[in-house]
Amino acid sequence: MRNVDFDYLSRTLANLSGIPVRVYSNDCRICYHSVVNLPEDPIKLYKNELFSVENNVGYFITPRFHIYGIVKSGEYRIIAGPTAQITTDEQSLRELAFQIDVSKDDRQTFVDGMKSIANLPLESLMMMLCSVNYFLNDEKLELSDIAISNDELLQIKQQVEQQRTEKVYHSAQKQPVHNTLQIEETLLHIVRHGDSAALKQWISTAPPIRAGIIAADQLRQLKNTFIVTATLTSRAAIRGGLSPEDALSLSDAYIQRVEQIETQNEITNLQYSMILEFTEQVEKIRKGNESSKLAIEAANYVRHHLSEPIDTEAMAKEFYLSRTHFSAKFKKETGSTLTDFIHTEKTDEAKRLLRYSDKSSAFIGEYLGYSSQGHFSRVFKKYTGLTPNEYREKYQR
Repeated sequence: MRNVDFDYLSRTLANLSGIPVRVYSNDCRICYHSVVNLPEDPIKLYKNELFSVENNVGYFITPRFHIYGIVKSGEYRIIAGPTAQITTDEQSLRELAFQIDVSKDDRQTFVDGMKSIANLPLESLMMMLCSVNYFLNDEKLELSDIAISNDELLQIKQQVEQQRTEKVYHSAQKQPVHNTLQIEETLLHIVRHGDSAALKQWISTAPPIRAGIIAADQLRQLKNTFIVTATLTSRAAIRGGLSPEDALSLSDAYIQRVEQIETQNEITNLQYSMILEFTEQVEKIRKGNESSKLAIEAANYVRHHLSEPIDTEAMAKEFYLSRTHFSAKFKKETGSTLTDFIHTEKTDEAKRLLRYSDKSSAFIGEYLGYSSQGHFSRVFKKYTGLTPNEYREKYQR
């Protein structure tokens, strides 16, 4: 390989693209350049997946739809990213900061830095890296030459109950042509009410979908059907209480992802994952009840501010009400005090983090906006009957 100044190359790429670029020699990072300030490099969550890419040019999409591009040349590996085709919401970025152990003092800097990274379509990122590959490896590649290497889709496969999903789309039962209306109404009712248990039960016994012909080939037919499903389920989720911004962003991200896959199996699994995620998002807001409009709006507010100390005065202002009027109205419509509601939401999130992450209870409490470990422990025990450490010992898998 020619003598390459990787520091110069990575700095130029970062400045031109507006996304972080780092260079590894074997397993050791030798260069890092970024036009934004990130106190911690988010690549640490996905280094194993990125290093498993075998082709000279490849990419990886994270569960939050962040994209990383990779170019290999001998012992060297250039990794550009993260970038995204849509803007990531602030709460998701705070969750990412939590996962990579960004300190409390640096968390807002990290969130602001991530929001400042340029949004690049996957195709644009790959074209840029194909040019770098030509310079490093003397290999001309086009987008059509780059094999899909999306480990995230493999994770979805593992999470989805394959036999159940195949029953929806490949059952041998005889059904009339265009049976989609009844199936659609049943499915959208489930999504709108956030009933994930009903969804799983329905999937196990649902008839096959026999849609009309909306494309000239089978793959395009599946993708078009997926796009229609994404549109309908996102609207059902909005009617169920999910904020339009969250629902439409999630829909856009899934549609962009389906365009990157090329097999029927992957599309089927992705479609099930999408419907389930919309249903679970609504379920989290509604908690399985016919919640009042105020409760749904309050739930949306809290879930977007989970990692902050929530000031009920500021929250009331969001609804153009005084704190006293807002609290009284909330109690009348929901039967719960506003303070209880906020702590219940935060406690539910704390339980999830205690069960499925290795973060300390002190770090989790600080992330959720509590003023001290003692305050967090007292609140958690009030709503669960256990201290955070007792809960983790009992339930962590």
